[in-house]
Amino acid sequence: MTLMEFSMIPLDKGSSFSEYVARILTLVDQSGLDYRLNPMGTVVEGQWDDLLALLTRCFRALEQDSSRISLQVKFDHRKGSESRIESKIRSVQNKANRPLKVS
Repeated sequence: MTLMEFSMIPLDKGSSFSEYVARILTLVDQSGLDYRLNPMGTVVEGQWDDLLALLTRCFRALEQDSSRISLQVKFDHRKGSESRIESKIRSVQNKANRPLKVS
């Protein structure tokens, strides 16, 4: 299973991007993949090909409205693991011996 964290913003649309983030998150939600929005991006969990297809759909949708797009992506692949969005956070909290703020 793979985790993908990405942020995608149109650089030619001013200083507020929440309208565009909301549109991208509609595509993420429609994908059926597990995801979490955070203040700096979105983490999605799924199979490699599904994540790349989703990333491409999001880019193509934003490309329709923008002539300049900033895209940052990180991947974390681990064979045989699922539900890592939650388990990675729990693991750190267990080692810290306390709940931590998460988004």
